[in-house]
Amino acid sequence: MGTDKKYCSICAWRENCKKKFHVSLDSTGQVHCPDYTRDLSIKDKDVDEVEEKYRAGS
Repeated sequence: MGTDKKYCSICAWRENCKKKFHVSLDSTGQVHCPDYTRDLSIKDKDVDEVEEKYRAGS
């Protein structure tokens, strides 16, 4: 897929975020957080693999 996904779990600030999981979400679960910054060590393919495993198990 390789899209610009925004999830708390892939945010660079997730370890010390005070708003974690308390921000507004859209219908796809993506966050609308003014402090969101993508953790560049997490690649799109890694996120896609986890999403596929989740969908397959649902």
